Amino acid sequence: MKRKIAIVAGGDSSENPVSLRSAATILEYMDKDKYEPYILEIEGKNWQVHVKDGVSAPVDRNDFSFTYDGVKTVFDYAYIIIHGTPGENGVFEGYLRLMRIPFSTCDVLASALTFNKFVLNKTMKSCKVNVANSHRLRKGDKVDPDKIISKVGLPCFIKPTDGGSSFGTTKVKTRDQIIPAVEEAFKENNEIMIESFMQGIEVTNGYYKTKKREVRLPVTEVVPKTDFFDYDAKYNGKVEEITPARIPDELRDRIQDLTARIYDLIGCHGIIRNDYIITDGDKINLLEVNTTPGMTATSFIPQQIRAAGLNLTDVLTEIIEDSF
Repeated sequence: MKRKIAIVAGGDSSENPVSLRSAATILEYMDKDKYEPYILEIEGKNWQVHVKDGVSAPVDRNDFSFTYDGVKTVFDYAYIIIHGTPGENGVFEGYLRLMRIPFSTCDVLASALTFNKFVLNKTMKSCKVNVANSHRLRKGDKVDPDKIISKVGLPCFIKPTDGGSSFGTTKVKTRDQIIPAVEEAFKENNEIMIESFMQGIEVTNGYYKTKKREVRLPVTEVVPKTDFFDYDAKYNGKVEEITPARIPDELRDRIQDLTARIYDLIGCHGIIRNDYIITDGDKINLLEVNTTPGMTATSFIPQQIRAAGLNLTDVLTEIIEDSF
């Protein structure tokens, strides 16, 4: 009997279209001999299963099922690929915990912690992980450009604490740019983060662990053609992505060691991808922990899986089976 898999995508953030593209990749590569996968698209309270081309069926949230053509299907597992709320911040994971349904991503606490960039920054700093200086603002707080500059300096980044794909993110170079950048970030979220700029080499590293083994994926060097690694760079090809990164082996090993350490510190599950910037030649600074990293054709994790000589279908199977 094949396990019924919900590939949960969509969500309520600006990353909804990217999530659906990731879901299409997961659906394409999931082993159809072992599983019966369906894309389950969530937007607000509207949960719809893509049954076949152009045909959808509503989800019964009482038992995480759907009925089509008189046949009821109850899902055995959720492969979560929502980038943003409610799938990356622990909200949907909480529902699945209540329903006793296994899933592919981190648990509630780890998801919530990593999703809020400011909380993650402060938590990792307390664990002796190098991070940028940061300052938080909530909607309604007084915005004092001089205070912001005194805390993080210029240039700096102003962004939502829980956004992704660089939506609402601005690289600020002058005092006059601070207020407009704050306003732009608040369009995405009621809480924003102001972070000091670090000059260096940007890299990213994927990792996952099961009960049987750990897999340290290759490190990718990120060379954006834009001013920083924004949406155009991520999804419209305005970036050079070099796997493996052009860094010394010793530095590569330290990055992979740090990714594994952070995975265990937070209590992660499934595939994660950590973003770093290398400053002063060999200082590793954590930028972000992605607990539902992109899986589109241009995303880093599929690239790193190929570069490691692995097969995406086998990786997905390994992660799913680890939950049973």
